[in-house]
Amino acid sequence: MNVFMRTLMIAVLFSLFSLCPLAEAQEKIDLKKPITFTDQDRVLVFAPHPDDESIAAGGVIQQALKAGAKVKVCLVTYGENNEFSFIVYERRIVLKPKEFLRLGEVRHQESLDALALLGVPLENVVSLGYPDYGTMEIFLKYWGETKPFRSMLSRKRVVPFSDALSPGSPYVGESMLRDFKRVIEDYRPTKIFMPNPGDVNRDHRATPLFTQVALWELEDRGQITPPEIFSYIVHVAGWPVPRGYFPQQQLLLPPSLEKSGMSWIEQPLDPDEISKKYDAVMKYPTQVKYAPHYLVTFVRRDELFEKFSSLSIHRQLASDSELVWAYVGVNEPPKGRFKSDATDHFAQLAYARQGNYLVVKVVLKRVLDKEFGLSVFLIGYNARVPFSTMPKISLLVGLNGFHIKDKKKTIVPKDVIFIENEKELLFKVPLSLLGNPDRVLTSAKTMLYDLTLDELAWRILELP
Repeated sequence: MNVFMRTLMIAVLFSLFSLCPLAEAQEKIDLKKPITFTDQDRVLVFAPHPDDESIAAGGVIQQALKAGAKVKVCLVTYGENNEFSFIVYERRIVLKPKEFLRLGEVRHQESLDALALLGVPLENVVSLGYPDYGTMEIFLKYWGETKPFRSMLSRKRVVPFSDALSPGSPYVGESMLRDFKRVIEDYRPTKIFMPNPGDVNRDHRATPLFTQVALWELEDRGQITPPEIFSYIVHVAGWPVPRGYFPQQQLLLPPSLEKSGMSWIEQPLDPDEISKKYDAVMKYPTQVKYAPHYLVTFVRRDELFEKFSSLSIHRQLASDSELVWAYVGVNEPPKGRFKSDATDHFAQLAYARQGNYLVVKVVLKRVLDKEFGLSVFLIGYNARVPFSTMPKISLLVGLNGFHIKDKKKTIVPKDVIFIENEKELLFKVPLSLLGNPDRVLTSAKTMLYDLTLDELAWRILELP
């Protein structure tokens, strides 16, 4: 079907859909006004993998370019770790590390082709080449004097792609943060689009964390003007529905995020923008052949973005017995056939500040047992200290009782208090253990042994 006919079809479907009773029956969500662009905007889109920029932001990329704005896209990985897509695409089993690197080069070229179709030239695409399915591990554990992370399939410990921003850079947090800062400082964006930290894909969770820390370090040193930040969602269990190419339908907010405490924006697309976005998505044959009904599911009459926000934690005296809690919205379990007790563990997550302690309260829907564990992540940011030297703390409750890790190392601080009362767990953590932070990046997850079951979105705690 040519572009004109598809655009005409979408326009007709739009008019029919506006009269269809189904539209009135769909759940209505009170979302903020759409994002607008001007010719003074400099838009920067971070994509963890090749294709994320097109399926999640292919519409706003077009809208920004139409308004005369400049658009730059940063591909964080080359997507070389998607073994199953390569098996389908190549029709053979792939085993050698160098073949996975070739898959990354193929996927990278697909993004270049898709972005060229959307109107983004080659010189406005920058690629970092960090390990697909490894960036979250790097953020949590690989800082300081440590051997670089080793990619599971490519077996590499350094950026292996010659056309990346910093070829040969080791897979450690310092390298990634440096490159994020370099991209942002060189481009000086007015608007940034990045993955939502509630996405279930680990690279999608890590990308906004590196982005946010890079912004803080640059802003605190007066090197950039703070941009507006918008996040997009891609990976959520059982979403979007229905699967397939339905350009007349609305991309509804995932049920699991409706009560997460986040503020969402619905960005409408016109028929021409939808048609071109479809053409861009079809530039990813490695992914379309692997999941023919998935990528096109994001080609709808709108795109969804969250206006990034944080929680301010009230400071109380050490003697205060009644704490003022800041509650984090927890993910609701997916509706219908996707609901499962295995991914519905959190009833409540809250934070308070008592004297020189950060207090964390976790209420679960089931009692912890030998197999069922919990991790709470507390990553501090201090404007006066390089982030690379800050502690990266994990509080772990499970098979081996309660213990604490700073990156990969188990530590035994004397003044951490842990109280467990059936389904309620309380942690009192001295702020000194977190590096006396101004802010804390935090999340929590439940595990079955080492298998992640339920993982909450990362949030920012402000400690004024």
